Amino acid sequence: MKLQSNSFAPPFIRRSLIGAAVLAVCASQAQAAAPFKVKDIRVEGIQRTEAGTVFSYLPVRVGETFDDDKATAAIKALYATGFFKDVRLEEENGVLVVLVEERPAIASVDFTGTKEFEKDMLVKALKEIGVGETKIFDKASVDRAEQELKRQYLSHGLYGVKITTTVTPIERNRVNIMFNVDEGDVAKIRQINIVGNKAFSDKQLRELLQLSTSGWFTWYSKADQYSKTKLTGDIEAIKSWYLDHGYLEANVESTQVAITPDKKDIYLTINITEGEKYTVSSVKLDGEMFGREEELRQLILLRPGQTYSGAAQEASNKRIAARLGTFGYAFANVTANPEIDRAKRQVAFTFFVDPGKRAYVRHMTISGNTTTRDEVIRREFRQFESSWYNADKVKLSRDRVDRLGYFKDVKVDTPESQGTSDQVDVNFEVTEKPTGNFMIGGAFSQAEKFTFTASVQQQNFAGSGNTVGVELNTSKYNRTIAFSQTNPYFTDDGISRAFQLYLRTSRPPAAYVGSFTVRQQGGNITFGVPFSDTDTVFFGIGAEKTLIETDETSPPLYQQFVAQNGGPASGVGTARTYAIPLTVAWGRDSRDSAITPTTGRYQRANLEVDAIGDSKYYRAIYEHQWYRPLTRWMTLALRGEADYGHGIGGHPYPIFKNFYAGGIGSVRGYESSTLGVVDQFNNPLGGTKRVIGNAELQFPFPGSGTDRSLRWFVFADGGQVWQEKTKPRFNELRYSAGIGLSWISPVGPLKLSYAKPLNSLPGDRLERFQFQMGTGF
Repeated sequence: MKLQSNSFAPPFIRRSLIGAAVLAVCASQAQAAAPFKVKDIRVEGIQRTEAGTVFSYLPVRVGETFDDDKATAAIKALYATGFFKDVRLEEENGVLVVLVEERPAIASVDFTGTKEFEKDMLVKALKEIGVGETKIFDKASVDRAEQELKRQYLSHGLYGVKITTTVTPIERNRVNIMFNVDEGDVAKIRQINIVGNKAFSDKQLRELLQLSTSGWFTWYSKADQYSKTKLTGDIEAIKSWYLDHGYLEANVESTQVAITPDKKDIYLTINITEGEKYTVSSVKLDGEMFGREEELRQLILLRPGQTYSGAAQEASNKRIAARLGTFGYAFANVTANPEIDRAKRQVAFTFFVDPGKRAYVRHMTISGNTTTRDEVIRREFRQFESSWYNADKVKLSRDRVDRLGYFKDVKVDTPESQGTSDQVDVNFEVTEKPTGNFMIGGAFSQAEKFTFTASVQQQNFAGSGNTVGVELNTSKYNRTIAFSQTNPYFTDDGISRAFQLYLRTSRPPAAYVGSFTVRQQGGNITFGVPFSDTDTVFFGIGAEKTLIETDETSPPLYQQFVAQNGGPASGVGTARTYAIPLTVAWGRDSRDSAITPTTGRYQRANLEVDAIGDSKYYRAIYEHQWYRPLTRWMTLALRGEADYGHGIGGHPYPIFKNFYAGGIGSVRGYESSTLGVVDQFNNPLGGTKRVIGNAELQFPFPGSGTDRSLRWFVFADGGQVWQEKTKPRFNELRYSAGIGLSWISPVGPLKLSYAKPLNSLPGDRLERFQFQMGTGF
């Protein structure tokens, strides 16, 4: 039966409820309203939605005929917008009336009881799935948001979480949404069972896992909280372990995760199938090698007769591909195809080499540099646009950018250029870090109590790559005012320029017996000339005035220096010296990072000579740092330094140029600058010869993952200084060992150490705990 409209019917009947008629038609139980010509269209009930938005969804315009089909289409279209919870269509004397009831808008989203996650992060995450301020309220979206919150808590081991959602209507058709969270207790991993392992013990395999039962550091690392992501990584770690030890067909068949009814304890079971252990029977190369087969063969780490290693196989693939990359073959692909002989437990490998097309670089882009100017980064590039791609030059470019010390992380991606098969783009993504450092250093000892020094330095000043430093020290014993500036690209071809102006005054600390004063003022300028990508030679000149004041209590060496340099014959009084030191130096830096190196070397040799001024001396310094990764999480760092100074033409070596040892940077565990010869009052005098050696094993801090900015280390130090006429005796070296923490903090590099002197003698000044900010090694 269809509903007919009668033009002669009373007004309340002529005003037909078209919306109801349409719904009835859809149910196949209604009568249709008579079509009519639309004289006008009116929208009622809108508060936030524009009338034009409603008009755009209507399938009819003024002057057209409106019928049941168009009514059905209009209602469906308006409901589909999600803006309205009720839609009706009416006809009034030829006017199409659209009556809508809008869904409420979300005025605010808030949380109570959330401790595991930051509120801002939750608000942002829920807004991405449609629940956020100004969004249209939809009960289904809120339910999804609640389930997503639960899923996030479950991924963090909070299986007892309870979430209650409260929707509160407010004025102007809006609602406030409150998620009330009861996080409950964190479910901890009570036990990890490994089944099927025969070649390796449970303990060996558990040490590979990120997940663990509760222990000393799990309060920080949260390794005892179950995570599906961590479990996936642990499964891969077990597979890799077995592959690296010859078990070519080893596999983790399944895992079971069981939680106790009180949702507080988790039991994890990992089922392993080991298979047989294989040795390599033969290794062959195949494919296009451009006559370099022997060269590429040397890059293969798998050797016949050795136990198969998945890591060696993967490394061989990468080494061959990387070598081809140095010739421009950016898309080289190397595949190792195994031929397994299960009867003999042997495997033969054929490395198939597909170099692909030779590619050149189209664009080199930089992103992430919010402060540093593009040219500061780009001038470190050794791979250039429109030239053949070279993997070594791309890596060198990355390392040089990282060695600037301005960035927390430097990543390089080399995607294929869209629409081409022989071009690549080299994209550098950097993460800026604060380069303004407020540097302090200090220690605690019974004699001096707490002491410290301070300075301010701004690397990468205003993003220019220049370094500007101001050192202000107003302590009682050492006062300094110094200004320095370094421009690493004083000329376009990479010649650097650095200058320094300073005024320094030093007196012995209260622990000394005797007094003296050394005042120095001067400056210097140095130019660095690069001779290769890693080698630089420096040339410099300076001018320095030194004033030494002594009295009857001053150490004899200071009185002697005053007497020999124009002061009273008694040595009690004042002496002035003028120096014009010339310097020449060489530096080589092949480290992968200047701040947190893991591989490479740093060498520095410096010769300073004053043959023009009053002092007449020379001093030579050589330093060598060496870094090597022993595992993916452990780095060996070695440092050695040898220094020597001597007077020229019979002149005594200036005592204020002496070398000192002890403390962070030399031999930890001993007070700073206290090793070596002392005077009759036990005051350290330094020396003209110095030897220092340091060894560190560096590890990531538990829970920090691969973050290199926070590390702990164990160390061993050795060193000593000797006077000008004393022959060095290595049995006089002082040694120490200990543990420390290194952190690239927002205010500069921080180093803490606790050392135990290993062969201290009576009279040595010990200082077990020391810290320093602003040092790199």
